[in-house]
Amino acid sequence: MTEDQFELMQTILSAPSPIGMEGAMTYGVLKPHLELLMPDNWKIHQFKGNAGIVLDTHPGDDNRCSLMIIGHADKIRLQVRSLGDDGKIWVNSDSFLPVSLIGHAVQLFSKDPASPGQYRMLDGGTIEAIGAIHFAPPELRNGSSGIKAEALYLELQIHGENPRKQVEALGIKPGDVILLDRKVRHGFSENTFFGAYLDNGLGCFVAVEVARLLSQSGGLKNLRVQFAIAAYEEIGRFGSRVAVGELKPDVVVGVDVDHDFDAAPGIGDRRLTPLAMGKGFTITSGSIASEYLNQHIESACLGEKIPFQRSISGRDTGTDAMAGVMAAIDTAATSVGIPIRNMHTISEIGHTGDVLACIHGLFASLKRLDTLNGGQGVTRENFTDNH
Repeated sequence: MTEDQFELMQTILSAPSPIGMEGAMTYGVLKPHLELLMPDNWKIHQFKGNAGIVLDTHPGDDNRCSLMIIGHADKIRLQVRSLGDDGKIWVNSDSFLPVSLIGHAVQLFSKDPASPGQYRMLDGGTIEAIGAIHFAPPELRNGSSGIKAEALYLELQIHGENPRKQVEALGIKPGDVILLDRKVRHGFSENTFFGAYLDNGLGCFVAVEVARLLSQSGGLKNLRVQFAIAAYEEIGRFGSRVAVGELKPDVVVGVDVDHDFDAAPGIGDRRLTPLAMGKGFTITSGSIASEYLNQHIESACLGEKIPFQRSISGRDTGTDAMAGVMAAIDTAATSVGIPIRNMHTISEIGHTGDVLACIHGLFASLKRLDTLNGGQGVTRENFTDNH
């Protein structure tokens, strides 16, 4: 990965886009970037609600077979629950393990009480629960019990008279959102990186990089491609449902993170699929995944010597690949991913080789699908006839 690519990945991953406020990434970072790389005849679709944005290579051409690649912009976040008289700002743990949050620096996003609708970012806070090991009960100190979600609070170092009034004067209210504060950086081991919110800024980065490669190569002759940056994935994949429901693509490819099961501690007896960081991107088999679509992705990767791994899914992929089914739109779908470690923590770890494999694997797949049937491109009938 070049340094320019790494810096773009950093910028995307650090954009403050908590669930429901994804515009900082979608409109603040990605839309201007996409506008610079796209030809004049491409279009960016926007929505009345907060579904996200979609870059379309052939807007309005509904006769073409279409494929949508979806990354999601929303970050899991903490929310202010209530304010304490002692100045503590009680928060929820959302999709984080409570113990994984203790002591980490965070950013609080709160409306300016003097300017409704204007948000400010308050820096310098940390998430705490116990205060000190000296105050912890014996079972917590010896590791036989853990941190409860309701014990978490934001520490803004408030002190002096009337601490609650000091907090209220800042305009902090229940519902304000909090994000972990750690920018992605290069890791110790070669080709690794770590930080917060690889889930799922990496999917967005993959989508825009495939769009860049497609634009620079002159586009495709037959296939219509749509690059979606969806909202609300972490609370039900609602943004991708809207994008698919509105644009009705024939094919959906969800791009998300996956697990490095090989390095996961304490789960060897579960006999999970041996996915590993550094061995290529993952392609989901099972659930709603189209084996006909997977066949072409795998063939394209084999032809270009791009490493990939098979990821097994049961009932639900847990990704935006399910959007077509959930939106009740007839699409062929699959999910691809990047195996990472420490998912939903401040120290998620990835491998640049896996990210590049995903980008070039999808690009090779688009070119393959565009040249099927003697150069006429894949058709809707290919998907209906090849079960």
